[in-house]
Amino acid sequence: MSKFTVPGLSDDQGARVADILQKRLSAYNDLHLTLKHIHWNVVGPNFIGVHEMIDPQVELVRGYADAVAERIAALGKSPDGTPAAIARDRTWDDYSVKRDTAQAHLGALDLVYSGVVEDNRKAISETGDLDPITEDLLIGQTGELEKFQWFVRAHLENSGGSLSNDGAHSEKQAAAQAR
Repeated sequence: MSKFTVPGLSDDQGARVADILQKRLSAYNDLHLTLKHIHWNVVGPNFIGVHEMIDPQVELVRGYADAVAERIAALGKSPDGTPAAIARDRTWDDYSVKRDTAQAHLGALDLVYSGVVEDNRKAISETGDLDPITEDLLIGQTGELEKFQWFVRAHLENSGGSLSNDGAHSEKQAAAQAR
């Protein structure tokens, strides 16, 4: 680890913020792989729309990972983008839906986005008092992730405003309800 951080933060503050960001880096790396998995495994009548909706999300999330990794480096720590880091930092289960319909994948993906957004909001809260630059980075990324989730939920919502996966506690349950 470097013996410096960005001006205006102590080394301890920089290390704390970098540790928070490392968990976001692992989450983003996992998310872009999950999105690509969905892209490759979605089938059914809405295949092309969902298939094409996912790729821009993949690219933006990859960009989020890059921005977070560069911020970690600026804070004086080494970003860890390895599969081992994803496994080490993971507080969630591996994506469980294989080849399935667009609705099933979107039902499961809604839960994935909920988890990432909730964890980002916690990271925003934790970094807010320490580093407004990092807080701002996470706020912008989280706003876009919330928009992606809205895109997903638009496919799951009925005319009464209810989601087909409402109340699901696992990806498989959400997928089954959304089918």
